[in-house]
Amino acid sequence: MDSKAQLTVDIIAKVAEGKITIVNAARLLDKSRRTIERYLKKYQKIGIQFVVHKNSGQSPANKSSDEIKRAVQALIKEKYYDVNLCHLRELLEDNEKIRVKRETLRCWAHEIHHVKRAKRRRSQVRKRRERMESPGLMLQMDGSPHRWFGDKKSCLIAIIDDATSEIHAEFFESETTLGCLKVLRDYIEKKGVFKVLYVDKAGIFGGPKRCNFSQVQRACGDLGIEIIFANSPQGKGRVERSFDTFQDRLIPELRLNNIEDMYSANRHLQDVFIPQYWQKNIEVIALSETSGFTPIPGHVNLDDVCAMKDYRKIRSDHTFSYGNKSYLIESPLKRSIAKQRIEIRTHDNEGFTAYFAGRRLAVSEVIEPTKPSMFDLDIQKKLDVLKLADELNNVTEAARLSGVSRDTIYRHRQILRNHGPEGLKRQITKDHHHKNRADKNLEKSIVGFSLDNPHLGQSQVSRQMKKVYKIDISPSGVRGIWLRAEMQTTALRLQKSNSMATVS
Repeated sequence: MDSKAQLTVDIIAKVAEGKITIVNAARLLDKSRRTIERYLKKYQKIGIQFVVHKNSGQSPANKSSDEIKRAVQALIKEKYYDVNLCHLRELLEDNEKIRVKRETLRCWAHEIHHVKRAKRRRSQVRKRRERMESPGLMLQMDGSPHRWFGDKKSCLIAIIDDATSEIHAEFFESETTLGCLKVLRDYIEKKGVFKVLYVDKAGIFGGPKRCNFSQVQRACGDLGIEIIFANSPQGKGRVERSFDTFQDRLIPELRLNNIEDMYSANRHLQDVFIPQYWQKNIEVIALSETSGFTPIPGHVNLDDVCAMKDYRKIRSDHTFSYGNKSYLIESPLKRSIAKQRIEIRTHDNEGFTAYFAGRRLAVSEVIEPTKPSMFDLDIQKKLDVLKLADELNNVTEAARLSGVSRDTIYRHRQILRNHGPEGLKRQITKDHHHKNRADKNLEKSIVGFSLDNPHLGQSQVSRQMKKVYKIDISPSGVRGIWLRAEMQTTALRLQKSNSMATVS
C-alpha cells in the first residue's frame, strides 16, 4: 500500500468514526461527495481492502504475449539492430507479420538497451525559410560520403526539388565532377531545365577556390541555370535532412537484402526505395501548379554540355598533349590550325573526344621511343656476354675479353635456360648485404653490448668496443646497427633490454 492509499484509508476510517464530515473528506482527497460515500460503504463492508483496485495484479486484456515479446527482442538484437523504431515497426509488419504498437515496441527496445537515438546538438537560432511555390524554381544538390553498403565508403549524390521534395540520387565511388554532372544531366533530361541550383561552397560546384574552372558551374551557365552558394549546411537543409533519412532507412534495407555492390544498390535505390517510400511519404504537393521547368532547347545537346571540358594548344605539327600522352590530328583540314585551342570532352573515365570549332576531330596516339632502364641495360650486357661466348664457342676467351668470370657466365647461361631473359634481372631483396656492411657476428656483439649498457651513446659504444673487445667500428657504424635493430634511442634500448630480461 502506497502513501496515497494509506491517506485514503485513514480519512475514510475517521469519516466512519464520525471525526470528519464527508464534505471535508472530499476536499482532503480531492474527490466528489459520491465517491466518498462509495468508499465509506465499501469500508464498512470489507474493511481496508476497498482501496485495492479489482484489476490489481491482473494482466491487461490487450497485453501482447511473452512469446511475441521475446521474438521481437531477438529480432532487434540479431537482425534489425541498426533500425529506428518507426522503421522497425514497418519492417516487423511487412517482413515478420508482427503488429506491435509503437509505445509497446519502444518499451521492449528500452528493456534490452537497444534504442537508436537521434543526435541532439545545441544549434543557433535560425529563421525558417518557406518552400518555393512552384517546382523547378530551386533545386538543392549535395553529396554524402558514407559506408552505405559493403566494407568500403561510397558517395550518394542527390538533387532535390525545394517545392515538392522530389529527389533523384545515385551512388558513386566518390563525390566527383563526373558524378555531379551525370546526376544533373539525368534530372534535366527527365524533368527539364530549372531556374536555380542551391549548393555549398565546394570546389566541384565552383566555390571560392575553384570559381574560375568548375565544370558544374560551366555546365549550369550553358543551360542558363543560376548557382547560389549556401553559407551554412542549414541553409540547404532540405538535401541535408534527406541524407539523414537515407542513412537511417536505406542502409538497413541494403543490408537486409544482402546488397554489397554499387549496381545493385543503385537499382534498389531508384526502383524500390524512392518509388515505394520516398514518393509516398516524403514528397509534398507544391503551393502553385505552375511549373518552373522549361523544355530543353533544340540546339542544346546534354551530352556535350554535361561533359568534362579541357583545352589544349595545338603544336605546329598538329599534335597536342593530354594525359601525359601526345596525339596527332588525322582529320583532313584545309588550313593549318596550329597555335589554336582544341576542346577535349570527357564523358567517363575511359576516353575522350577532341573538337575544334564544334567539329569532332579524329586523333591517334603518337608512340614515342622510350629509353631503356638500368635493369634493361644490365640484362642486355649479360646477354651480350653470353652471345660472345656462343660465337667464340670458348667461355674462357669470352671471360677474358668481357672481364666477367667463367663461373658468372656459366651461372647466367643456366638462368637464361631456366627462366629466360627476365631471370637475369638483378634481384635486390631485403636481406641483401652491402659490401661495407658489418659482419653478422659483429652486429650481434654490438647489439648485446648496447643492451647491457643502454645509456651509452654511439660514440661511447664505439670507444668501449675498441678499448675492451679490440673491435674497430665507427660511431656511424654503431648507429646503422641500432637502426636495423630498431633500438636507436635510449628509450627503445631500455624497453628492449627490459623485455629480454622478463623473458629470461
